[in-house]
Amino acid sequence: MGNLLKVLTCTDLEQGPNFFLDFENAQPTESEKEIYNQVNVVLKDAEGILEDLQSYRGAGHEIREAIQHPADEKLQEKAWGAVVPLVGKLKKFYEFSQRLAALRGLLGALTSTPYSPTQHLEREQALAKQFAEILHFTLRFDELKMTNPAIQNDFSYYRRTLSRMRINNVPAEGENEVNNELANRMSLFYAEATPMLKTLSDATTKFVSENKNLPIENTTDCLSTMASVCRVMLETPEYRSRFTNEETVSFCLRVMVGVIILYDHVHPVGAFAKTSKIDMKGCIKVLKDQPPNSVEGLLNALRYTTKHLNDETTSKQIKSMLQ
Repeated sequence: MGNLLKVLTCTDLEQGPNFFLDFENAQPTESEKEIYNQVNVVLKDAEGILEDLQSYRGAGHEIREAIQHPADEKLQEKAWGAVVPLVGKLKKFYEFSQRLAALRGLLGALTSTPYSPTQHLEREQALAKQFAEILHFTLRFDELKMTNPAIQNDFSYYRRTLSRMRINNVPAEGENEVNNELANRMSLFYAEATPMLKTLSDATTKFVSENKNLPIENTTDCLSTMASVCRVMLETPEYRSRFTNEETVSFCLRVMVGVIILYDHVHPVGAFAKTSKIDMKGCIKVLKDQPPNSVEGLLNALRYTTKHLNDETTSKQIKSMLQ
């Protein structure tokens, strides 16, 4: 992810340490290895999931033909034959989202006492890099999903056809792969505008509720610190000039938006309140300074998947910036 990046990572930007956060070469220390290896098993499959999603074309033509000619059995069989393997892919994506619950172990490592979030990020750079990679994957997955209506169309057709087959007592090849209970869960997952982000938000909220002995600030400060890291890297020419390619820019943008949304879901008053430790105006400005086509999905994620944007405590200026 580019060369060594010197970033300001304090939550209070008036004071605090500078240190290098290496998004490319960070290697786990002995104390990081156990969590690192667990998360790495999941991350190894992330690129393949994105490639599968990017190449997902859907069975729109076959489905249209089958619907237009309901009495033609061959067309019905052809549509079903096209949809079943696609639903197998959708099942794989859904199951991968469940594996991302590994984030909870990662959050545990990055928020444990006695260290502050800044100290954790400085000491456990390999884990910080993995956290960033999970967020990057999450936002990338959701961007691709949002621009591919075939996913929900295929799954809806699959469920309707399966239901009809049951009524007519027709054996359904493929039902063994996605039974009714799993289909219900998948349906809820794909109904979300940003399903992977929802999964991560739920996992983070669950982490906070399960770790009552850990102050919630440990988690929210970790998220706000990460947002500050990304914002400063992006808005400071000296730091940004060290990026070796544009991919690093989109990586940082996605990570920044991801941690803002997580913070907004976990913090009692959210990311947009005056008391928030995230400089929302600065973060939105950084987004708006990018080419519009490259960040529209990220701006939409802030508009539609945050929890507190429309609260009365959110300033009119922030609301106006996101309109």
